[in-house]
Amino acid sequence: MRRALTVPKRHLWIALALIISVTPANAETIEVTIEKLVFSPANVEAKVGDTIEWVNKDVFAHTATVKGGWEVTIPPKSSAKLTLKKTETVDYFCRFHPNMKGHMTVTSP
Repeated sequence: MRRALTVPKRHLWIALALIISVTPANAETIEVTIEKLVFSPANVEAKVGDTIEWVNKDVFAHTATVKGGWEVTIPPKSSAKLTLKKTETVDYFCRFHPNMKGHMTVTSP
């Protein structure tokens, strides 16, 4: 005879609370367009848990690079995403085109 597995309700509530606490409430996707060698908008305000999506409309690759930090490569006529994991204020640029600059402020949710 097979015995049914039962989980006390208390454990289910604890599991649910953990899931809710690690899932950012109201996380958003913020789009930054790259066109004619320009990040638009150049200044982004976001929260931990948000995702930045760079949409490259140019015919050549770009990056969003933070010195000593992260780098995202964005292929031509394509997009790339980065989910923000910590509070920080950073200036970023394109490694291939250093005159392309952006600024990002990430705050707590």
